[in-house]
Amino acid sequence: MPMKPDFFNMTMTPPNPLTRRQFLRTSTRTATAVAAASTLAPNLLRAASKAGTVRVGCIGLGTRGGDLINAVVPLPDVTVTAVCDVYGPHRQKGVERSRNPAVKAYVDYRELLADPNVDAVIIATPDHWHCPIVVDAARAGKDIYCEKGFARTLPEAKRMRDALKRTEVVFQLGHQARQATCALQARELIARDVLGPITLVRTGRYKSTRPDRPNWRWYGYYDQWERPDPAQVRKEVDWDLWLGPAPKIPWNERHFWHWRCYYAYGTGYAGDLLSHEMDFVQYLLGHGIPDTCSCRGLIALLKDDREVPDTYCATYQFEKLGRTVTFEGSMNCTDSLPVTLCGRDATLRFDAIAHDVSTFEIEKTYHNRNADLPAGYERGRTPAQPNHMLDWVQCIRSRGTPKCSTDEAFIETATFLMSLVSQQENRVVRWDAANEEII
Repeated sequence: MPMKPDFFNMTMTPPNPLTRRQFLRTSTRTATAVAAASTLAPNLLRAASKAGTVRVGCIGLGTRGGDLINAVVPLPDVTVTAVCDVYGPHRQKGVERSRNPAVKAYVDYRELLADPNVDAVIIATPDHWHCPIVVDAARAGKDIYCEKGFARTLPEAKRMRDALKRTEVVFQLGHQARQATCALQARELIARDVLGPITLVRTGRYKSTRPDRPNWRWYGYYDQWERPDPAQVRKEVDWDLWLGPAPKIPWNERHFWHWRCYYAYGTGYAGDLLSHEMDFVQYLLGHGIPDTCSCRGLIALLKDDREVPDTYCATYQFEKLGRTVTFEGSMNCTDSLPVTLCGRDATLRFDAIAHDVSTFEIEKTYHNRNADLPAGYERGRTPAQPNHMLDWVQCIRSRGTPKCSTDEAFIETATFLMSLVSQQENRVVRWDAANEEII
């Protein structure tokens, strides 16, 4: 997986730079506290945060969670008042990075949700926890920032969407490519039809690492390969709480550190990497959920007990639009496949993968050589955009809709799950829009 760039720095207004990128064990006290929090009038919490400081609780402080707390802490009038993680060192990391001597630390996320000093939460747990935490946070009236992928299954996605819409909390899904100013300018040009009908879009993700450092086998961060003492790790993890809704198994160190490799906790390439690219394409084109998908995956080289493919290729069709979108992914080679939109009159090519984009160029087709088209991104013509985290915080105050909202999250999930079902069942799948099902 590519290292996350400094995408939170792209349009920061605060002066401090930002760094980058079971079911629970139940106690009567915790259950009562969550029930009490759920009965609080969410509007009271929202009014308090709108008038003053937004008080944030961070749930999950591992790889992405460590980046996200760094991203939210420097924002104006924001305070991290609570952190939560089932692993002691990660919890301590959250305490230290909160820059708040009064921050509270929790092991059980429900106790954090019951904390009246938390207005909003950032969820960066493994994917199998997204659904229960998002639903519980919405019921507790907390505004929510959640890492992608949104859900592991379509029923989960529907349940989450319903809870978010019913409670009207402000929700942002973690697809940071939507913050790029060049992407907004590209959308404006596409809306002017400067490319003509767009029939093909290409995206991809490639990353090759040393054989002794296979992708998704790091220890707590993207560039950490030194294995912590297993006995000490076991002592400091609440394993039953980490498993939560996943199948109950004895302590498994590899599942804890490398959960992206196993389907009990995530969706592999689909929700982790393809979702970034397809969400960016959706942001640019707004074409919704594809009609069909054909996907193939293979464990080509990384045969290390992982369940998810290291090579993944998906083809999506939008039949009424006459449009095809392709995704190619490999963890065994280094290549470059920047996001490219191919229109009849011109091709728009970004300079990188989705969340790294900073500029684009436009290449005219032969028959359109003399047309008055821009050559590419015109820096300064489009107002700079707030970064993804700041966009969420601003919407908490205004009660507006963030760029990657609940509806966009559902589109993202249906899209990447189409590839997963196709790959696992070795068949072409279709989206049944009337019943919202993959068939």
